[in-house]
Amino acid sequence: MSRRGDQLVITNRKARHDYLVLDSWEAGIALAGAEVKSIRGGRANLQDAYARVEDGEVWLYGMHVSPYAFSRGDLDPVRRRKLLLHQKEIVELARGTAEKGHTLVPLRVYFKDGRAKVELALARGKRSYDKRQALAERDAKREAERALKGVRD
Repeated sequence: MSRRGDQLVITNRKARHDYLVLDSWEAGIALAGAEVKSIRGGRANLQDAYARVEDGEVWLYGMHVSPYAFSRGDLDPVRRRKLLLHQKEIVELARGTAEKGHTLVPLRVYFKDGRAKVELALARGKRSYDKRQALAERDAKREAERALKGVRD
């Protein structure tokens, strides 16, 4: 059996800036055939995407998948998509999102053994001062790296 390598396709870089990630899960995603081709080509966006637990199922909202150029059927680019998880994981997600301020955010979409997967995170929104503090830490680290690089030369 030939194993295809894991292939990262889409990342949600803004999610780690706006949210404090508490825990993450890997979930399968139910897609139509043309959507898979578009995602493989990198023609999708997780910018405003979020997930919600409804009636014992997890749904992904706001993920934009551009229509595949050579497909016949027309699908809504931002339709909700079902995420495939074990029942224990769904119960855990429902319990986590019941707390005030917690949400489910997709971090990345990738292919694992030819199947599309979503890394779903339980996250809490950061406040603006937390964001400023993270930026200041990153800038200080960058300055320290530059100073060390100058000393080594």
